[in-house]
Amino acid sequence: MRTIFVSLLVILLASSCSTKKESLFNGENLDGWTIYVDDPTISPGDFFYVNDGMIETVGVPAGYLRTVKEFSNYHLHIEWRYPDNPTNSGVFLHTSGPDLIWPAHFQAQLKFENAGDFIVHGVGESATIGDTVYVSSDTLKPLIPKIHPTNEKPAGEWNSYDITCTGGTIEVRVNGLLQNTATDCSLTSGGIGLQAEGSVIQYRNLWVASLD
Repeated sequence: MRTIFVSLLVILLASSCSTKKESLFNGENLDGWTIYVDDPTISPGDFFYVNDGMIETVGVPAGYLRTVKEFSNYHLHIEWRYPDNPTNSGVFLHTSGPDLIWPAHFQAQLKFENAGDFIVHGVGESATIGDTVYVSSDTLKPLIPKIHPTNEKPAGEWNSYDITCTGGTIEVRVNGLLQNTATDCSLTSGGIGLQAEGSVIQYRNLWVASLD
């Protein structure tokens, strides 16, 4: 009986310590998100929308979908694919400030065959990669290449990003492979964004897990 009790206690403790996932997309609508598009004549609902249980955007003109809620110290999981013509997009991390093209953020690149590249956006924002400090300005948005050759799947197939943000550190994994690590990031919290910048792209299975 004592052995059974101890085993149950261990299971309960493990369950209480497990990380709970918070879904960012309910598969039906874009509740919890806000849309910004760089063209006042375009209806936001025609720019980002739900298609067959996926988040989809037409990709042009430039713009993004951003969570209303802000996050810090988390593991982010996102799956994406270009159904036809693969071009450009990105995942915004620690998105801050007013909506514009583009707000302050760090970006996990989604340009085709460049997923894993890391971009610093926002005047004066900075991050350290390797031994170099990269600082963004009005004219310079530093792009730091991924560690390994591309490990993306071709158009029509699903890829995954697993991104951990802890304090000033951001680690970016593409399809499970670590492709970039930034430290001493000047932004440590903010919204999560999905970029439209080129062609139709689809997203699914979006969730965050707190690392606090």
